[in-house]
Amino acid sequence: MSAYLIADVSITDPTGFEEYRKQVPATLAKHGGRFVARGGAIHTLEGDWRPQRLVVLEFPSVEQARRWYDSEEYRGPKALRLRTAKTNLILVEGMA
Repeated sequence: MSAYLIADVSITDPTGFEEYRKQVPATLAKHGGRFVARGGAIHTLEGDWRPQRLVVLEFPSVEQARRWYDSEEYRGPKALRLRTAKTNLILVEGMA
């Protein structure tokens, strides 16, 4: 069953975050991950949520998403993201 990582990102260091953006794609392939949405215009239809940037990643399963998040390949980029942005990150199991 597919799983989706959804990140609400507020960038605090644009230069550093750009380096993070360059590093992430290479870490996804081994774990079957892919970008569904990466930035782009956000249109709030209901409520008060006003994210600066949204990113949606799709993985074949919750387990593969967790393996990617905890992987050696992502460890360096993750540390860079933690220094250059404030992120709310959730993992959602998709429908069969």
